Amino acid sequence: MSTDQSELKPAESSATPRPQPSGSGAGRQRALQAELTELAEVVGPGPLVDLLLERAFQLNATDIHLDPTADGLRVRLRVDGLLHDVLRLPTALRSNVVSRVKLLAGMDITERRHAQDGHISNSALKHERDVRVGSSPSIYGERLVLRLMPDASAFTKLDELGLDDDQSEILLKQLRQPYGMLLTVGPVGSGKSTTSYSCVHLLNEPDRSVTTIEDPVERRVEGINQIQVEPKIGFGFPEALRGVLRMDPNIMMVGEIRDPETAHIAARAGLTGVLVISSLHANDAISSIDVLREFGIPPMFIADSVNCIVSQRLLRKVCPQSHETYHPDGAECELLGLNYEEAENIELVRGVPAEVNFHTGYAGRTAIFEVLPIDEELRKSIRRGASQGDLRELAISKGMQTLEMSARKKVLAGETTTEEMLRVLMST
Repeated sequence: MSTDQSELKPAESSATPRPQPSGSGAGRQRALQAELTELAEVVGPGPLVDLLLERAFQLNATDIHLDPTADGLRVRLRVDGLLHDVLRLPTALRSNVVSRVKLLAGMDITERRHAQDGHISNSALKHERDVRVGSSPSIYGERLVLRLMPDASAFTKLDELGLDDDQSEILLKQLRQPYGMLLTVGPVGSGKSTTSYSCVHLLNEPDRSVTTIEDPVERRVEGINQIQVEPKIGFGFPEALRGVLRMDPNIMMVGEIRDPETAHIAARAGLTGVLVISSLHANDAISSIDVLREFGIPPMFIADSVNCIVSQRLLRKVCPQSHETYHPDGAECELLGLNYEEAENIELVRGVPAEVNFHTGYAGRTAIFEVLPIDEELRKSIRRGASQGDLRELAISKGMQTLEMSARKKVLAGETTTEEMLRVLMST
């Protein structure tokens, strides 16, 4: 067994100037706790909230949770898909911190009985970064969740998503189609938007009219017409879609198909000369066919409009700075489809919990995929109303790599672990 582990130096903390993170990257859990706790004792809620946002962006957190408790305010960050405690504030500071965030987000600080939505547009780390804020009442006071929108300048290229060579080749071929629908499917937080943006970024050429319809607009992209829906004023996805179809589009990205009306308009657009890229909530590629059926789209329209379905999940990656290698045991061999001889010659990798990885053994995430091109044989099966089981069996027989197959490859390549594979796939 070999071990490679790095250490984190303690973070220095002071009120002015702001302390800078130390150690690898942006400092880690214990250093961040000490830094924020010390700052909370000497400054007001303004600098504390500013520093919390700054550190959250540096850690690549996706969300900040401010949860009221009986004795104060619990502050957590979602990093690599999991929440981590970073601070406990006393009751005396709770209302001030909540009010500070609500003021930044343009929310009514006097309204505490009803849920509200807000938006912070702030310059963080020399980039324009947006924060979506939601509030809701609880028995101990107002709860806030801050969604940290991606850095508009940090695009993930298609070849960086985690697709293997065969999947990438299929997807690139489908993106060259002049019309039809390409769907990215999965649960909330599975990376669908990142994949959609990567596809749109690849297609963003001067000779094409590219439009996105989103709620909200997550990344501002030069050369693309971006529309943000506003359901409160009656401008939802269906209304925006109808408007865009009158504007001579070549490519449309629809943030999400949420209802039958949006589904019908998007399918018709795909049949009438527009390449439509959109996301859908479904467990896997095949089950998305049933979701479209439930939206009332005739099987003939589904078969003729859908070109390709990409299902995905996000897996945490083994920490590159703190990890060890080992030989798989019997249970892991069975899970990975290995025999005894293969197990003797294979070394798997698992993380070693350390400050540098929030004591999880993981750092960063990668994606696993199912990429299902809809060929003529699948179209015929969809038209005659074949069941999910029959469609899945046909897709696998034609070479579709399932999410489980993709995850096993990542484990055998040393990118992630069997525990992480089971955590993600068993929860869906």
